Amino acid sequence: MLAALSGARKPDTVSRMRARSIPSPTVVKSPRAASVRILGVDPGTLVVGFGVIDDDGTRMQARDYGAIRAPRGDAVADRLLAIHQALGMLIKKHRPDVVALERVFFGRSAAAALRIGEARGVVLVTARIAGVPVSEYAPAVVKKSVAGGGLASKEQVQEMVRRILSLRETPEPADAADALELCICHSNRSRWERLYPF
Repeated sequence: MLAALSGARKPDTVSRMRARSIPSPTVVKSPRAASVRILGVDPGTLVVGFGVIDDDGTRMQARDYGAIRAPRGDAVADRLLAIHQALGMLIKKHRPDVVALERVFFGRSAAAALRIGEARGVVLVTARIAGVPVSEYAPAVVKKSVAGGGLASKEQVQEMVRRILSLRETPEPADAADALELCICHSNRSRWERLYPF
């Protein structure tokens, strides 16, 4: 009886449906990009802050930060060359997907704006040679993205950077914290643009 049932019985409709191959379901992914490596640069002709973070769309993780220090006694052209070479080595080491850079704030003195402009030029050219795109942000936008307002002090910004990136210590020097702040700004803006592309 059991043999007859198992061998002779024709499969019913449900059995035939189960026997058919069912196509794999289509997976709809949320608008989240793959991990992006961001190099933030805070330019100057003596000290250039840098920070490197990875952003997978849900979490930012600091990979490296610090400062490039050009010899104070050297001519400006030699300092700019030293910055170019050191920055090129950083790009080669970390292979960032994008460089985040602050626009010149003309509210500072003309001399300070000129010095920063020279260093910014070095950053732009170095990134261009390496084939890395550059995203630029106004100072107020950068500070607001981290501290929620443009009136935050340097110390408040450094503490917010530490908290956002879950660092054990406040990033030093301040130039490095500013560079990490640029990374966070770019990450936040990129997430917003992915969610609201219009």
